[in-house]
Amino acid sequence: MKQPGLDDRHRDENGRIEQKHGNTKNKNLPQPIPGFGPETTLKTMRDKTGETSERGIRAAVKRKR
Repeated sequence: MKQPGLDDRHRDENGRIEQKHGNTKNKNLPQPIPGFGPETTLKTMRDKTGETSERGIRAAVKRKR
């Protein structure tokens, strides 16, 4: 049996961990991303920063400060 992914996310057929859904709101993340409002979705944050992962979004926000 395969090991569960980080945060109990599934792995795709190539073994990569799937991303969180784009409709996830910032307030529902384990650690909300500073610089975005609580109702901002991950899709909006990805579009504004050009990053795809939560870690990438956090780094992009930190670089802009």
